[in-house]
Amino acid sequence: MWFRNLQIFRLTPDWAYSTDALAEALHKGLFQGCGATDRVARGWVPPRGEEGALVFSIERQQLIALGVEQKLLPASVVRQYAQAKLAEIEAAQGYKPGRKQAREVVEQLEIELLPRAFVKRGLTYVWIDPVNRWLLVDASSSTRADEVMEQLNLSLGELPVTLVKTQLAPATAMTQWLAAGHAPGSFSIDRDCELCAAAEERAAVRYVRHNLDSEEVRSHIAGGKSATRLALTWNDRVSFVLTEQLQIKKLAFLDMLKEDAERQSENADDLFAADFALMSGELAQLLGHLLEVLGGEGE
Repeated sequence: MWFRNLQIFRLTPDWAYSTDALAEALHKGLFQGCGATDRVARGWVPPRGEEGALVFSIERQQLIALGVEQKLLPASVVRQYAQAKLAEIEAAQGYKPGRKQAREVVEQLEIELLPRAFVKRGLTYVWIDPVNRWLLVDASSSTRADEVMEQLNLSLGELPVTLVKTQLAPATAMTQWLAAGHAPGSFSIDRDCELCAAAEERAAVRYVRHNLDSEEVRSHIAGGKSATRLALTWNDRVSFVLTEQLQIKKLAFLDMLKEDAERQSENADDLFAADFALMSGELAQLLGHLLEVLGGEGE
């Protein structure tokens, strides 16, 4: 359950969902699974498993989960069946089917093949922090986060959240830190980064497991490149990659934190609760410190 990524949103003062009120709203969008001819199905599922509640809450922190089911029907498979069917039609009618007829054949075959397609299932966690007014989606891409937000909007109506903007742009801050050779506050620079030029072709240099406190890196910055991704560690407890869009990726928690959770747990339910409590507590502090070093929130 430990998050690997953070797509960051800010709850507006209009957010007023208690655990019970949120669960009631999400119940309208329960996960139902794909029907015979559906390609994709989305809906809310209990974050702790099939028998749990739709909202898991501890210490005023809330956790929900979006279930996604997708039918896998490769275009190459449809094309193979379509070619065979179109050959039969051509032999029967004596001339090659036109574009409209071919398109209708493909569409009909997709309907016939969907019930036999493989099904891929996924789960996306959402952490809601009403205390510090955060909404965090554990997704590596903004596209996946948008799917979650769209589903939330369907369940809650108008969604009282906004994107987070900081006084200092992440790309500007990361570039300054690399040029100086260190990050401020409780952050330290690790060994991965990406530098991009501002020109149209966006020439890029990527460093992996490389010493970033070097003249080579500084020369790229002096030449006009800026940091679009930078690996950091916070407080010697959590490592991550910060992006120019203020996304957090590749979250990794020190084993010490997970061991703390295990010591507090006697069974799987206790471990889940301890994991979530420790994770949310650590990340709430990390986000607060990150905003500070980025100059606070902007308008």
